[in-house]
Amino acid sequence: MEIKIKNFKGEDTGRTVNLADAVFNIEPNDHAIYLDVKHYLANQRQGTHKSKERAEITGSTKKIKKQKGTGTARAGSIKSPVFRGGGRVFGPRPRDYDFKLNKKLKKLARVSALAYKAKEEGITVVESFNLESPKTKEYAGVLKSLAIGDRSSLLVLGNPNNNVRLSARNLKSAQVATVESLNTYDIMKAKHLILSEDALEKIEKNLSRKTAVE
Repeated sequence: MEIKIKNFKGEDTGRTVNLADAVFNIEPNDHAIYLDVKHYLANQRQGTHKSKERAEITGSTKKIKKQKGTGTARAGSIKSPVFRGGGRVFGPRPRDYDFKLNKKLKKLARVSALAYKAKEEGITVVESFNLESPKTKEYAGVLKSLAIGDRSSLLVLGNPNNNVRLSARNLKSAQVATVESLNTYDIMKAKHLILSEDALEKIEKNLSRKTAVE
């Protein structure tokens, strides 16, 4: 697939680039995408939820009433879950939601997500650029020039750029990532993918191996 390279003003540079078929033109694997997104979201969970069970409640363990003759159910402790202020039955405990996912599957998921974006014509390749200072208005102007506007976008850079990252931080629909931090969830979440030339080169180098699509 051939794509025109644009500058940050949205103008054609007169140059084109061919997207590697091994990365952008495969048959997407939906299940691999599902597993990788599930894995990513699971890792975002802190897992620090906790409620007190009856053994952790502060209170007397004295039998609160006699066993028989009251006309009501027997009760052995005020900390029983059936009473207000008592412990919770089988309450949540701290846990780790992470699960194992093979590297080959994660690569396949990433390639599948990129292939979807290519099929939807949701990829723009731009020259590498830099902002002299962090300015949200200037970055919003770049998105407008690229005919993206308020649509959710993900700019992928070859190397970290603090000025660009800070400029996009206040835009709700804009996100900036590097090749190293690129993940399937962010690719699928964005309506449009903006790749710098150096980022595209790194992506194709990292994901065009045979192991990525096996």
